[in-house]
Amino acid sequence: MTEQKSPCCTESNPGFIELDAYIDSLKIDPIDPERKEKLIMTLHKAQSIFGYLPAEVQKFIANRFAVSHAHVSGVISFYNYFTTTPKGKTKISICMGTACYVNGANKILQDFENALGIKAGQVTPDGRFSIETLRCVGACVLAPVVLVNDHVYGKVKQGQAEKIIEEYLVEYGEKVEEQ
Repeated sequence: MTEQKSPCCTESNPGFIELDAYIDSLKIDPIDPERKEKLIMTLHKAQSIFGYLPAEVQKFIANRFAVSHAHVSGVISFYNYFTTTPKGKTKISICMGTACYVNGANKILQDFENALGIKAGQVTPDGRFSIETLRCVGACVLAPVVLVNDHVYGKVKQGQAEKIIEEYLVEYGEKVEEQ
């Protein structure tokens, strides 16, 4: 089983070096109360560098902004865009909005969970796939909807999860057996 690497060791981690340079470019004055306005921009940058916002990254940012870790954590938990858990290279999101749910999204979710051997909110051990649920993607006419990275699959039926996953396995160079 391959473990997700934690972005520790700020002195040698290229991600922390890049984030540090970004924060330096903002020219933050630690006593200026308006510095907090740049916090969200910095969190976006950090998430684009690391893929998520683990405690080590949050504490680093809090220190650079001269705010508490609790303050940074509070901002992260307020905005749905930010995540504190790693995501797979291929992010599978199942809409659980009302239209999707009544059209079987819960069964579609189970299909993906069974096919990948993980539950919603988890990442496969190799880091290739993650599954999450969404409240609504605003494509109710296509219900149930599955997003894979930026690709939208509409009117997904039970039993299609493996076929969708196979498309992405081919991207990884894996041969998929014909059934």
